[in-house]
Amino acid sequence: MAQPASGKSVAASKRGLRWGIVGATTIAREWMIGAIRETGGEVVSVMSSDAERGKAYAEANGIPHSTRSLATLLAKDIDAVYIATTNEKHKAQTLAAAKAGIHVLCEKPLALKLADAHRMVAACKEAGVVMATNHHLRNAAAFRAMRDAVASGKIGKPLFARVFHAVYLPPHLQGWRIKDAKAGSGVVMDITVHDADTLRFVLGEEPVAATAFTQQGGMGGTGIEDGVMGVVRFESGLLAQFHDAFTTAYAKTGFEVHGSEGSLIGTDCMTQKPVGEVVLRNASGEHKLPFEPENLYVRSVANFQNAVRGKGTPSATGEDGIRSMALALAVLKSAKTGREVAVEPGL
Repeated sequence: MAQPASGKSVAASKRGLRWGIVGATTIAREWMIGAIRETGGEVVSVMSSDAERGKAYAEANGIPHSTRSLATLLAKDIDAVYIATTNEKHKAQTLAAAKAGIHVLCEKPLALKLADAHRMVAACKEAGVVMATNHHLRNAAAFRAMRDAVASGKIGKPLFARVFHAVYLPPHLQGWRIKDAKAGSGVVMDITVHDADTLRFVLGEEPVAATAFTQQGGMGGTGIEDGVMGVVRFESGLLAQFHDAFTTAYAKTGFEVHGSEGSLIGTDCMTQKPVGEVVLRNASGEHKLPFEPENLYVRSVANFQNAVRGKGTPSATGEDGIRSMALALAVLKSAKTGREVAVEPGL
């Protein structure tokens, strides 16, 4: 039987986790705070670099405490932090939480450099705390159904995959993601990392190389891509095509896997919402895969909480975060160099 993680898990095993939110963000407000509370957890404090924003955010979301100081937040009686700041801040904040013996659920990408992501994962292991990456899509019932179908041989040998994750970045999110290169902006580090994780999860194998072209379609700032297309080669020889963008307001999202004996067609499924459907097409016709939709973030938080209690692992581990980031970095390098680039997570 798995043993509870160290840190503050002994107290946490008798109740829901007590959380600190690092970053007064939209994703925390729209999804994560509710998911924490739905799993029996409590949001104790929020940290924002802007004191007035933090105070207003805390009041609007029923959080009893706000602070500008990470050290102050970590000194509260909390078990875990959810880190949702801009990408360049993740490393230092994760290392500080690990040093304080506090479990970490970090947004993707984990960092801007693979070496930094490795240090984050290692620090959490050394401290005996759970570290997870908040890759929400692998929590979708649609992708779990697709993973099961692939693993059980329902489409024969998987040969190709296609991901359509081109969306329109809403005005309230058109900030650092398209303007601040130092923060790890651009569509690849924001969306392609999710494609990477979802492909790995559904296919059950690792990417080995990527070829890609990026685009500046008018939304991204100087030198910041807002669209990308490319192909990933996997261990088995399977080829996966992906299309990600911030600039397409009317496209549908989708995820497909095509095999020697059938195809899986997922539509409207690359989303934070528990929606979409998956159809299996084979010699006997078309069949909708049965699954029960559930809140992706509730499942993520529940699995994280169970991991803290020694019951299983997080939905996406720190190592999963490293692997998705490695593929995204290979995509960026390919677009810059004009050649195929090996995916080297270094695990």
